[in-house]
Amino acid sequence: MSRLAEQVYREYMTFFEKAERTRRWNVFTDVPWDKIESCPRDPDLALCAETFCGVEMYLPDYVSKGMEEVRETFGQSWFHANWAYEESKHSLALREYLVRTGQRTEEQFRTFETAIFARRWKPPFQGNRLMTIYGALQEMTTFVIYHKQERLARERGDELLASIYAFIMRDEIAHTRFYEKITSLMLEDDPEGVKADLAHVFRNFTMPAYDLVPDYESRITVMRTAGIDRGVFIKEVWLTMLKRLGLTRHDLPRLPLVAKAS
Repeated sequence: MSRLAEQVYREYMTFFEKAERTRRWNVFTDVPWDKIESCPRDPDLALCAETFCGVEMYLPDYVSKGMEEVRETFGQSWFHANWAYEESKHSLALREYLVRTGQRTEEQFRTFETAIFARRWKPPFQGNRLMTIYGALQEMTTFVIYHKQERLARERGDELLASIYAFIMRDEIAHTRFYEKITSLMLEDDPEGVKADLAHVFRNFTMPAYDLVPDYESRITVMRTAGIDRGVFIKEVWLTMLKRLGLTRHDLPRLPLVAKAS
């Protein structure tokens, strides 16, 4: 086993031990379903929840394609398996929320699922390192989105949805930190190569929903009511991630900033 592979394994064991000890949650017993009656049935909140659920439902593609990139590295392979389990709960909780609160029927959801599964997600980059960097950026973006939606749900009186988002956020930030740590180890191993890859991923970054979720352009208009735009992406995701890696944008090759925010 190479030194880098050993480091990655140790990082996964740290991640896994903490997840088992402090972060596990149960869709059926931890989510406060007793708050259903007090939910405001807000159509904008429901549309956002449905959109997030749709993105999460591409899990079979994320898992199968992603595992192909990391299967040679034990620590990352096992992380990916754990990641799949945790992500699976996100779509389940959001679907249950929409159906149990009566904001979507089972038939509506079956129609939505059919539209979702008619398309397939393809990895935006090839290779373990590029996809690791993409994972860090994507997970942090997702965390920021859920954080703002959680706050909006509370402001509008939907404590049930806010609680679901809070559980999901905990997973997303934990995933972010793992990807960041592996990126940091790769940066130590190959500083110039990783800096170039960081610039490349940022320049070409988009969230999965753009090409996958039906009617996404109309959905994003509603989602932006929570304060999600390109400026937020640059400040709260990209620059924050660089800072945690001990870098600034000036450390990277000069490339045009054309990334899209979700």
